[in-house]
Amino acid sequence: MPPLTRTTEQRNPRTVDIDLWPTARIVAAVLTEDTAAVQAALEAAPTLAEAVDRALDRLAKGGRVHYFGAGASGRLAVLDATEVTPTFGAPPGLFTAHYPGGADALVDPSLDHEDAYGLAYDDASVLTAHDVAVGVTASGTTQYVAGALDRARSAGALTVLITCDGGSPLAADITVVAATGPEAVTGSTRLKAGTATKVLLNAFSTALMVRSGRTYSNLMVNVVATNEKLNARAVTIVAMATGLDEASSAAALSEAGGEVPVAVLHALSSKAAAECRNALRAAGSVRAALTLLGTLDGR
Repeated sequence: MPPLTRTTEQRNPRTVDIDLWPTARIVAAVLTEDTAAVQAALEAAPTLAEAVDRALDRLAKGGRVHYFGAGASGRLAVLDATEVTPTFGAPPGLFTAHYPGGADALVDPSLDHEDAYGLAYDDASVLTAHDVAVGVTASGTTQYVAGALDRARSAGALTVLITCDGGSPLAADITVVAATGPEAVTGSTRLKAGTATKVLLNAFSTALMVRSGRTYSNLMVNVVATNEKLNARAVTIVAMATGLDEASSAAALSEAGGEVPVAVLHALSSKAAAECRNALRAAGSVRAALTLLGTLDGR
């Protein structure tokens, strides 16, 4: 696709005089464009929900999610994949982001491998038929993403394309389009397209983890507490889930060996921590474990 036909590369008529504007007007214009990006992402919600449901089926069979992207899109994918484990207690490797050139290229934009179709084809060799390959490209033309999706398709993996250009030539089982249009600064897809990509990735991974039972109500009970702030959050989550005061919540957490889901089950069911841990292992989620323990839903 010639660059000038990509909607993300076209000139924005609303900002042609941006270099003549005062600071306040520039800031307001960029933020106004971003609000349109979120709306564009929202309009893609039904298709994204389909991607989540089909990915859920793959994960239930032992599959994993693999993101593939370059440039700003790829960096956003790395961010999303990195945050899944500490937020939801997902096992390492459940979400993996592949970035062309690896860690060095991630922080050095001069190491540009966006056109590396063959590199992506090799990176995607780890995929199986149970996995999910998510290609992330604002323009919808990134060859690194094309190579990954082609290899994923040959492996029988579910393929999902997240893009901001509905005219993308890339093939996928599900194509999620946030039609963000021209940028405030022409072609700078780290702006509006980046915003839409970020919220779509947020929604995809969050919905997938919620549907996998990795929250209780809207509480991130599987949070991995690695610092003082998160240790305090763990106590707060137990208190919110159970109605206990802070001291009692901390005691329940201690009894559970620091495991928030077990602490919640222990407090709500009055069962021993070991029994709660076994119920959680068998049921797969706090809500299902409460039923297994013969306890009414504790919201």
